[in-house]
Amino acid sequence: MNYSIYFNKKYKRSGHLWQGRFKSWYVTDEAYLYTLMCYIEQNPLKANMVSELKEYPYSYSSYHYFLNYKEIPECLENAWIVEKYKEDKEAIEAFLTNPVDTGQLQELKRASSLVEALNVDNKPKEEKLQELFEGIVDIKERNRQILIAIEKGYSQHMIAKVLGISQPAVYGVAKRSKK
Repeated sequence: MNYSIYFNKKYKRSGHLWQGRFKSWYVTDEAYLYTLMCYIEQNPLKANMVSELKEYPYSYSSYHYFLNYKEIPECLENAWIVEKYKEDKEAIEAFLTNPVDTGQLQELKRASSLVEALNVDNKPKEEKLQELFEGIVDIKERNRQILIAIEKGYSQHMIAKVLGISQPAVYGVAKRSKK
């Protein structure tokens, strides 16, 4: 606490030290997922910490587990990369080391949007979801409607957005109902 007070005075700030530092975004399509996977693994290169990913020694890099170990740790056995490439180390290395240029990324996004476009009519509409929650003031009724919305195929993210609550709150309602 004393350090927080000192730090805030020195840098003319207020609040706790880690306020506003964490951000998270949803991975909404496969193109973004693949780009994100490569971005995370290639961070040491972009930060000029190493000239090749092989040189990066730290154990939190999945790269070493996928390529340098005879057995993949249990926590990575069901990883998408392992399932996709069936432990083909050359293919895994090619995937993790080849940078995705902006042209490729645009092509991936376009391809994923074409796949999604076929199901546009099947996606639940946000307006209908808003109607589902209209006039509800009781929390128990709201929670019951959350479960109905999930059964109808609405995502927890969309429900949270419509209700103006956090996605973890919606998840908590769903989780408590399963008990």
